Amino acid sequence: MYLSVWPGKPYPLGATWDGKGTNFALFSEHATGVELCLFDKKGRETRLKLTEVSNFVWHGYVPSIGPGQRYGFRVHGPFAPQEGHRFNPSKLLIDPYAKAVDGDIRFGEEIFGYRWGDEAEDLSYSELDDAHLVPKSIVIDEYFDWEGDDLLQTPRHETIVYEVHVRGFTKLHPEIPPELRGSYAGLGHPAAISHLQSLGVTAVELMPVHHFLACPGHLAGKGLRNYWGYDSINYLAPYAGYSASGKQGQQVTEFKQMVKALHRAGIEVILDVVYNHTGEGNQMGPTLSLRGIDNASYYRLVEGMPRYYMDFTGCGNSLNVRHPQVLKLIMDSLRYWVLEMHVDGFRFDLASALARELYAVDRLASFFDIIHQDPILADVKLIAEPWDVGEGGYQVGEFPLLWSEWNGKYRDTVRDFWRGEDSRLAEFAYRFTGSSDLYQSNGRNPSASINFITAHDGFTLHDLVSYNEKHNEANGEENRDGESHNRSWNCGAEGDTDDPDILALRQKQQRNFLVTLMLSQGIPMLVSGDEMGRSQKGNNNAYCQDNELSWLHWDLQEDNDQLLNFTRELIHFRRNHPIFRRRKWFQGRAIRGSGVNDIAWFNPDGKRMTEEQWHDGFAKAIGIFLNGQEILTPGAYGERIVDDSFLMLFNAHYEPLDFFLPAGLNKWAWLTLIDTTQPRMIEDGDCHEGGTASHQYTDDKPITVAERSIVLLKCLGMA
Repeated sequence: MYLSVWPGKPYPLGATWDGKGTNFALFSEHATGVELCLFDKKGRETRLKLTEVSNFVWHGYVPSIGPGQRYGFRVHGPFAPQEGHRFNPSKLLIDPYAKAVDGDIRFGEEIFGYRWGDEAEDLSYSELDDAHLVPKSIVIDEYFDWEGDDLLQTPRHETIVYEVHVRGFTKLHPEIPPELRGSYAGLGHPAAISHLQSLGVTAVELMPVHHFLACPGHLAGKGLRNYWGYDSINYLAPYAGYSASGKQGQQVTEFKQMVKALHRAGIEVILDVVYNHTGEGNQMGPTLSLRGIDNASYYRLVEGMPRYYMDFTGCGNSLNVRHPQVLKLIMDSLRYWVLEMHVDGFRFDLASALARELYAVDRLASFFDIIHQDPILADVKLIAEPWDVGEGGYQVGEFPLLWSEWNGKYRDTVRDFWRGEDSRLAEFAYRFTGSSDLYQSNGRNPSASINFITAHDGFTLHDLVSYNEKHNEANGEENRDGESHNRSWNCGAEGDTDDPDILALRQKQQRNFLVTLMLSQGIPMLVSGDEMGRSQKGNNNAYCQDNELSWLHWDLQEDNDQLLNFTRELIHFRRNHPIFRRRKWFQGRAIRGSGVNDIAWFNPDGKRMTEEQWHDGFAKAIGIFLNGQEILTPGAYGERIVDDSFLMLFNAHYEPLDFFLPAGLNKWAWLTLIDTTQPRMIEDGDCHEGGTASHQYTDDKPITVAERSIVLLKCLGMA
């Protein structure tokens, strides 16, 4: 069949169907020729030369080509690795602007631009054709009936984030049809959404869904896969492997249906995005897309030795965000996911790498300037993982306005506090109140802090209290991978045990972590499965475990069922009480005339903390008064916000402690609402089944707080 190619247009990039034909456009500054490769249903290839070039964009319009057409590119140019160029037209390339990709890349010698086994391998040239191993880009029809759906724009201070893996969350869910498990449709299923709603989270943060390299070379032959997905190959296409239908191009519609269903349930969708590197790796990696399209433009190459890649990520390469086209690719991707896919925000993996104009991290890098000026992106949630592996890459607290950050200092401080490590109470106080020492000076609010105890990377909450050491043998790297300093404590036995005292302590420690997290100022993030005691058997780097080790198990044991109910009650308690999710910082003084400060800090003897005690590394206990009458900021309609007042008593010591009510507060009656020695929260003086009777306290007796536990008291008014 003869196909003509009209000049077409240089923009938009990618494949754009107009109802009659499709325009194709590809940027390559250093190419000498570009071929559009069309594939029929039997895999037969037709090559069409794109002869029109405008501003380094190679383009052409092909009449009669429409949705469902599979295609790729072959790009001609110099193969000169020592000059930074790695063109090789024997390699079929994935369109970086494709909206859908039809499957996984299959591993084989053919996908590499050099010959295996040669001396100085990456300098050699491979003529092996890889079209049979490389998935094809797909022309799509972008129309979708959103039925009035729009971004939810949940206020940041009301946000509760739930980090979730699309596949692992529903793969074993018994109430979801087997054919939908592990897919976008599975996450959008009523049974999955029911769990999210009952839990009370306001946003799901999806681990990477950009189309990624599922089986990189170092996992090939081990029976393992890239489960986490942090090796993106395309930034506009949702990963095909999470589509339940399996039909080419349907992953786009399925993703949109999932978002629409979550939005109807009041749940935002945040994407974990990996714009710092790609799955093509270093000079020894495969040629799949950007490397073969224009290596010298898309990647940061070592100055003076452009054969090699700058690597701020530990993954082999770093995108060249200084190049205008790379910036454009990222921005076009972000806008597409907001405008066409209705995504509510983004969490940027290793975001410090994006800020590197030269070798240093620059807060005012072009990337951030452009986002701040963009009317679409300036109004969505932007979350940074504020570090990379390069020098000076740990940038917690250094990101600009509009950004929230994963607060690694919060994680480390709270872990150290509850495992009994000597640390300053001042550090704990900063983290509990939103980390004003990190975010206040540059005009940000407590919601700049994404508070977390665990994340996908590291121990689960169950394993944090069950293991002192990592146990990553299943990864096939002789337990060398993963973080060795976990700030964990196994409570007296490594891993599984039948000791009832150790098991009870582990349950209590999990409740301590959850209460601290959910009642701290800032945005809490919970990892899916932590509410149900999910374990990875001590594996703190399960990136390659696409199996039951990583998937959520829904057949809960009694202890895990109690933990789930406790977490639900705790999250809804936070949502019902604005004192725990203030928009602005505490002032440490009386504001509205109640005569009592908005926050106050006490020793167990009821006296105010002294300067020496704040910096005493041996102190393990503190009382915190939160005044619900002294919330300065108004509500959404200008109304005054008033809440109950609370007294929180933290005891990380290994023995029980008596706390005395502070002067001024001892004239009031207090009711126990939370005691982490109990498996459930206490409501209005009535304890749930399995607990003990709640207590009211006045001036005449101290409050005994058990070892390693928290007690939360609500003020009932004058005694």
